[in-house]
Amino acid sequence: MNVSRLPGMRDDQGGGAEDLVRRLHAAMNAHDLGAFVACFAEDYDSAQPVHPERAFRGSAQVRANWSAIFADVPDFRAELVAADVAGDTAWTEWRWPGTRADGGRMDVAGVMVLRVRDDRIASARLYLEPVDDAGEAGGATLVEDITER
Repeated sequence: MNVSRLPGMRDDQGGGAEDLVRRLHAAMNAHDLGAFVACFAEDYDSAQPVHPERAFRGSAQVRANWSAIFADVPDFRAELVAADVAGDTAWTEWRWPGTRADGGRMDVAGVMVLRVRDDRIASARLYLEPVDDAGEAGGATLVEDITER
């Protein structure tokens, strides 16, 4: 997806955070690790509220993580479903399909809330999960998962 205007973005927005999201998206699809890591502050703070044990700090870990993704998912692509900017915060929704080197399917979807400082991502809260294959969840709903019915 070539983004000239981010989906969901109002006409009165633009500049810093929007441009950063555009660069991040382009770097993902180009598998350009250098450009991708350049989108992050050196002291980047990553949080995954649903998986707190996955939290980390630093752009070096971003480099390590995405180097592995680009290597293991050669046809990885990023679909930017929607985005909006409020001040120094960008709300982004993603879909990341691809095929792993072992032939397995990768499909991740969810939201990243990015805080921007000095035209770099200073912190993010990631709410991304693998997409269930049709029928894999056995028809379970969120309510059933919460109530363990």
